[in-house]
Amino acid sequence: MVIDGDIDGDAVLAAIEDLQARMTADASFGKTAVESHSAERIAIVSASVLGGDATSDAAVAAVKRLRQDHIPASFQGVDAKVVVSGQTGFSIDFFDVSNDYMPIVFTFVLGMSFLLLTVVFRYIVIAIKSIILNLLSVGAAYGLLVMVFQKGWAPDFLGLNQAETIEAWLPLFLFSILFGLSMDYHVFLLSRIRERFDQTKDNAESVAFGIRTTGRLITGAALIMVAVFGGFAAGTLTPLQQMGFGLGVAVLIDATIIRMVLVPAAMALLGDWNWYMPNWLNWLPDLRVEVAEPTTPATASDD
Repeated sequence: MVIDGDIDGDAVLAAIEDLQARMTADASFGKTAVESHSAERIAIVSASVLGGDATSDAAVAAVKRLRQDHIPASFQGVDAKVVVSGQTGFSIDFFDVSNDYMPIVFTFVLGMSFLLLTVVFRYIVIAIKSIILNLLSVGAAYGLLVMVFQKGWAPDFLGLNQAETIEAWLPLFLFSILFGLSMDYHVFLLSRIRERFDQTKDNAESVAFGIRTTGRLITGAALIMVAVFGGFAAGTLTPLQQMGFGLGVAVLIDATIIRMVLVPAAMALLGDWNWYMPNWLNWLPDLRVEVAEPTTPATASDD
């Protein structure tokens, strides 16, 4: 931990000694050592956590006890700032920040996606269904990560390293990247379907037309990305393997099962409900993903 203050003052020195005594009395900590830097007005108090590695439950509990009990008791009324560093402290802070901001990120991404889809396509059912299907591909990636890396389903066959945990930064990272990639495919497919529906008002024929005209392009683009992400999974570092595998399988599932099977099946089952828009939302602007083709003006015939 780092102590910022008048480290040569009696108050700070007494607080450091008291903190050392408290940590010595705590069986979770090993021997403490103090390193002073008077010119920088900081002191570094180092100690190891006994009974486990830096991310174990025992280490986390010890650091939390240090922050919540020992430091406030020793430095009460002392003009100094104490910051707990180290791998365990970093892990605790990272998880706290992730837990605080994850609901905000999910709410913002899902809310903005719903709003933009509703404005662009002007059909509320399509917007809701799009978000649900995109979440399915993200959920499938999470499940496969746990199944392969944590549960040990054929990691050797796939050339992957089995791990006790999934990297802490990976769930939020995968959600952000995969939701954007899958929404890209979805908007492209729905644009073709909606264009056809505006012309024919035939739901089944419009869905078939959209799949027929975009299927090869979506699948080809997905295979390129799967190959790129597979390059990360082919390495030896477990975090990069988890990232590459998660992105690769999610894009593959999204471009095949989700886009080519579940999307047309859901739209066929919903029928005309796909094109439902409440009257009280008619005030929304009518935006289009692509500009309509200009009509060719008729030429006057010669008399």
